[in-house]
Order: sequence, then C-alpha cells, then structure tokens
Amino acid sequence: MKTLSCGILVLNPHGELLLCHVTGAWHWDIPKGTAEPGEPPLDAALRETREECGQDFSGRALLDLGRRPYRPRKDLHLFAVLVDRFDAARCRCESHYTDAWGRERPEMDGFEWTPFGRVHRRCARHMTEVLTQSLSLPALLRQLQAVALPPS
Repeated sequence: MKTLSCGILVLNPHGELLLCHVTGAWHWDIPKGTAEPGEPPLDAALRETREECGQDFSGRALLDLGRRPYRPRKDLHLFAVLVDRFDAARCRCESHYTDAWGRERPEMDGFEWTPFGRVHRRCARHMTEVLTQSLSLPALLRQLQAVALPPS
C-alpha cells in the first residue's frame, strides 16, 4: 500500500515557488509530509506547511490539485496557494529529527523563492518530474491569478 504525502505549492505573482532546503541533503523541496491515520489531505498539508516553514495558510482559499503518483511507494496530494512575495528568511522549521551523531536538527534549514525555470536545478528527480511534467507551474500561476481576480 502506498503512503500519502500532502503538501502545498506556494506561488507568488512573480513566477516563483517557495522551496525549503532539506537539512543534510543537496536538494530543496516543497513543504510536505505524511498524513497521519485518518487525517484529511488538506489538514495534513496545512500542518506540514506550518511545521516545515512556519507559514499558516488555514483560512486561505487553496486550490486542490488532487492525488498524483510520486514515487513507487508514495503518492502526493497537492494544494496550491497564491501569496504576495514575502521575505523567505522569516520562515522557520519547527519539526526536527535526530541525525546519525545524535544531534537534533530541523528538517528544513533554508528557504527561498525559486523562479519556475530553476526548479529543476533545486529539486530531486521525482519532485522535479511532478513540478515540470505532471504540472505546469506557469499554467498553475495563471489559474490561481484568474481565481484571485474579482469578477468584472
């Protein structure tokens, strides 16, 4: 049975995606994580985003992008939100793990707005495939902007 990881694609109007650097690894990732038993995907995505980058999007209109294949034993359920660009340095990771030397470390240790065209250079292969092949970030931005515009 596949596990389910839930996350939020945080986009800004400048064509950038918020990415989090995975502590001890070369790659960057979106805020995401495993849903707890019985936890709805939206609740898991909101919780993981709060824990991994300190951003709370509860009460915001999130676009449900649905469940999609990710890795052989893991699927992703993604949501997307359009926000004004904020200083990524104000993000803070509250979730920790113990490394091989017994040190407690944050899961994420850096945050940045990454232009859509550079996502493939930052993310690991499976996430890159989702963000550049399964989805189109520019099309997603246009969709979020259309939803955000008041009717004329």
